Amino acid sequence: MERAFDTQLEDLKRQILVMGGHVEKALTEVTTALLNRDEVRFAGIRDIEKKINDEHIKVDNSCLNLLAKQSPVAKDLRLILSIIKINTDLERMGDQTMNIAYTGRDYLGRKPLVQVADVSRMGEIARRMVKGALDCFVRGDVEHAREILLMDDQVDELKNSVFHQLAAHMKSNPGDVEAGLDLILIARNLERMGDHATNIAEDVIFAETGKDVRHGGLS
Repeated sequence: MERAFDTQLEDLKRQILVMGGHVEKALTEVTTALLNRDEVRFAGIRDIEKKINDEHIKVDNSCLNLLAKQSPVAKDLRLILSIIKINTDLERMGDQTMNIAYTGRDYLGRKPLVQVADVSRMGEIARRMVKGALDCFVRGDVEHAREILLMDDQVDELKNSVFHQLAAHMKSNPGDVEAGLDLILIARNLERMGDHATNIAEDVIFAETGKDVRHGGLS
């Protein structure tokens, strides 16, 4: 029975990695579409988001099945609880890529602004955070997970810089207000994706050590 349980846990981990791969792809696609003004890439995000939603349901069902039939304890229980939370964060990231795609298509109909490069950079850091957090999950790598938490500061700093730049630009260029607001909305969604990647890193630390590092608990 123990071997069967271990196999089920490994299958659950693989499901999370598949879902995470879809999130990484969606994030890469929306940031590339934004920077290259590629409407076709934006249009493809819906299909990726559907795959994320399908995996979200599968992972939840698998977790409930394990909890009901195996009654896990200690580290195994922490792992399953962490997977449930990671599953939710990944699903929300899928929603945020859709938000970016919708707003991004609106932005393509307006005059391009130079601040889009910094917004795209936010997306690249967020993607690296997602990939890094999932790598930590697979390896049970607590030290690297702690590094992921620090990367969120980079996303926040870029977001603040973009907001300030765009606010100043819109004051001087009223005709660019709509484009500026589009980029602000996109930057806000990318910041939230960084937050979700941070949550995943925190869940890795909890699963491996039992320590809750949320809300400043890292210190």
